[in-house]
Amino acid sequence: MPMSTQIPVRRAIALEYDGSAAPKVTAIGDDSVAERIIAIAREHGVPMVENNELATLLAQLELGDQIPETLYLCVAQIIAFAYTLRGRYPADWQGDAGADTGDWVDAEATVAALLPGPLTDTESWQS
Repeated sequence: MPMSTQIPVRRAIALEYDGSAAPKVTAIGDDSVAERIIAIAREHGVPMVENNELATLLAQLELGDQIPETLYLCVAQIIAFAYTLRGRYPADWQGDAGADTGDWVDAEATVAALLPGPLTDTESWQS
Protein backbone atom coordinates (compact mmCIF):
# COMPACT_ATOMS: atom_id res chain seq x y z
CA MET A 1 0.00 0.00 0.00
CA PRO A 2 1.58 3.31 -1.02
CA MET A 3 2.15 5.88 1.66
CA SER A 4 0.31 9.11 1.12
CA THR A 5 2.35 12.21 1.45
CA GLN A 6 0.65 15.14 3.03
CA ILE A 7 1.81 18.55 1.90
CA PRO A 8 2.13 20.85 4.89
CA VAL A 9 -0.22 23.81 4.83
CA ARG A 10 1.15 27.27 5.52
CA ARG A 11 -1.31 28.99 7.87
CA ALA A 12 -1.42 32.50 9.30
CA ILE A 13 -3.79 34.01 11.83
CA ALA A 14 -3.84 37.70 12.73
CA LEU A 15 -5.15 38.87 16.09
CA GLU A 16 -6.09 42.36 17.23
CA TYR A 17 -5.92 43.38 20.87
CA ASP A 18 -7.07 46.85 21.89
CA GLY A 19 -7.04 46.31 25.66
CA SER A 20 -10.79 46.69 26.08
CA ALA A 21 -11.79 43.09 25.36
CA ALA A 22 -10.25 39.73 24.57
CA PRO A 23 -8.18 39.61 21.38
CA LYS A 24 -10.13 38.94 18.20
CA VAL A 25 -9.32 37.22 14.93
CA THR A 26 -8.80 39.74 12.13
CA ALA A 27 -7.37 37.49 9.41
CA ILE A 28 -7.18 33.76 8.73
CA GLY A 29 -5.54 32.20 5.72
CA ASP A 30 -3.82 29.16 4.31
CA ASP A 31 -1.10 28.92 1.67
CA SER A 32 -1.08 32.01 -0.59
CA VAL A 33 -3.47 33.93 1.69
CA ALA A 34 -1.21 33.07 4.64
CA GLU A 35 1.79 34.35 2.71
CA ARG A 36 -0.05 37.63 2.06
CA ILE A 37 -1.00 38.00 5.76
CA ILE A 38 2.66 37.43 6.71
CA ALA A 39 3.87 39.93 4.08
CA ILE A 40 1.46 42.60 5.34
CA ALA A 41 2.55 41.96 8.94
CA ARG A 42 6.20 42.34 7.95
CA GLU A 43 5.47 45.54 6.02
CA HIS A 44 3.92 47.04 9.14
CA GLY A 45 6.44 45.72 11.66
CA VAL A 46 3.93 43.45 13.38
CA PRO A 47 5.66 40.91 15.64
CA MET A 48 5.02 37.32 14.61
CA VAL A 49 5.23 34.02 16.47
CA GLU A 50 5.19 30.57 14.90
CA ASN A 51 2.97 28.16 16.82
CA ASN A 52 1.32 25.50 14.66
CA GLU A 53 -0.87 24.11 17.44
CA LEU A 54 -2.24 27.54 18.35
CA ALA A 55 -2.80 28.42 14.68
CA THR A 56 -4.80 25.21 14.24
CA LEU A 57 -7.02 26.09 17.19
CA LEU A 58 -7.47 29.72 16.15
CA ALA A 59 -8.28 28.69 12.56
CA GLN A 60 -11.48 27.11 13.90
CA LEU A 61 -12.77 30.59 14.81
CA GLU A 62 -14.54 32.99 12.48
CA LEU A 63 -13.29 36.44 11.51
CA GLY A 64 -14.17 38.88 14.26
CA ASP A 65 -14.48 36.20 16.94
CA GLN A 66 -12.81 36.83 20.28
CA ILE A 67 -10.40 34.15 21.39
CA PRO A 68 -11.90 31.67 23.88
CA GLU A 69 -10.90 31.82 27.54
CA THR A 70 -9.09 28.50 27.18
CA LEU A 71 -6.49 30.26 24.99
CA TYR A 72 -6.04 33.37 27.17
CA LEU A 73 -2.78 32.23 28.77
CA CYS A 74 -1.11 31.25 25.51
CA VAL A 75 -2.19 34.41 23.68
CA ALA A 76 -1.38 36.60 26.70
CA GLN A 77 2.19 35.35 26.67
CA ILE A 78 2.47 36.14 22.97
CA ILE A 79 1.04 39.63 23.45
CA ALA A 80 3.41 40.26 26.38
CA PHE A 81 6.32 39.07 24.23
CA ALA A 82 5.24 41.38 21.39
CA TYR A 83 5.02 44.31 23.81
CA THR A 84 8.55 43.67 25.09
CA LEU A 85 9.88 43.48 21.52
CA ARG A 86 8.57 47.01 21.10
CA GLY A 87 10.06 48.13 24.42
CA ARG A 88 6.73 48.36 26.23
CA TYR A 89 6.37 47.15 29.80
CA PRO A 90 3.68 47.39 32.48
CA ALA A 91 4.03 50.63 34.46
CA ASP A 92 4.62 48.70 37.70
CA TRP A 93 6.98 46.08 36.22
CA GLN A 94 10.09 45.72 38.37
CA GLY A 95 12.34 43.96 35.85
CA ASP A 96 15.28 45.37 33.94
CA ALA A 97 13.84 46.79 30.70
CA GLY A 98 17.11 46.04 28.90
CA ALA A 99 17.35 42.44 30.08
CA ASP A 100 16.66 39.32 28.07
CA THR A 101 12.90 38.85 28.40
CA GLY A 102 12.77 35.28 27.16
CA ASP A 103 11.06 33.88 30.25
CA TRP A 104 9.96 36.84 32.38
CA VAL A 105 6.30 36.60 31.44
CA ASP A 106 4.09 36.47 34.54
CA ALA A 107 1.15 34.26 33.55
CA GLU A 108 -1.27 35.73 36.09
CA ALA A 109 -0.53 39.31 35.04
CA THR A 110 -0.76 38.56 31.33
CA VAL A 111 -4.04 36.70 31.68
CA ALA A 112 -5.40 39.60 33.75
CA ALA A 113 -4.38 41.93 30.94
CA LEU A 114 -6.59 39.98 28.53
CA LEU A 115 -9.68 39.89 30.66
CA PRO A 116 -12.26 42.54 29.83
CA GLY A 117 -13.42 44.77 32.66
CA PRO A 118 -11.68 46.44 35.56
CA LEU A 119 -8.53 44.29 35.36
CA THR A 120 -7.67 45.69 31.92
CA ASP A 121 -5.78 48.95 31.97
CA THR A 122 -4.11 49.61 28.64
CA GLU A 123 -2.90 52.98 29.85
CA SER A 124 -0.63 51.21 32.34
CA TRP A 125 1.57 49.95 29.48
CA GLN A 126 4.28 52.48 28.77
CA SER A 127 6.55 52.75 25.76
